[in-house]
Amino acid sequence: MLKIGLTGSIAVGKSFVASVFAELGCHVQDADVTARDVVAFGSEGLQKIAESFGSVVLQPDGSLDRTKLGAIVFNDKEKRELLNSILHPLIISAYDEQLKIRERKDPNGIGIIDAALMIESGSYKKFDKIIVVHCRPEIQLERLMIRNNLEREEAERRISAQMPQEEKKKFADYLIDTSEGFEDTRRQVNETYLMLKSLS
Repeated sequence: MLKIGLTGSIAVGKSFVASVFAELGCHVQDADVTARDVVAFGSEGLQKIAESFGSVVLQPDGSLDRTKLGAIVFNDKEKRELLNSILHPLIISAYDEQLKIRERKDPNGIGIIDAALMIESGSYKKFDKIIVVHCRPEIQLERLMIRNNLEREEAERRISAQMPQEEKKKFADYLIDTSEGFEDTRRQVNETYLMLKSLS
């Protein structure tokens, strides 16, 4: 199975790109879903987070309070790095397992892991090819403000907390630019899919 990493910054249209690849028959796994699974109630991930951040990040029923954890790590680089050091190995291990299961069923297929922090975590090295989704900065800012109902300043802060788009693009084998909307993006995904199909 051809193993593909799909990544991109916040609000660049990565989810739409992933959905088109899925429509084309690729096996797409969203790392955000995996990230929720590895901190589910009773999981090793949840236990490690509670040990590192205290019971303040737990709901009364013992499940993870994402809002409280988010508030702690979003404004504190060291705590964010601590959280990532707990989560990334668990997420990587989980999606390795998911790809193995898919590969047994479809050895000549294309397996795609959709993960925002693939480059930052170093997990991009595990893939055969990397696709980076991007768009013009002013479009990214506008999309984030609309999607999350944010003021400009807050949206800019969230974008600047991530690796710059230009930096991510340096790691790409394939680039998909979503700046011109859905149909143009779909065309680029189709073209990229044909190139991947020729490799698989």
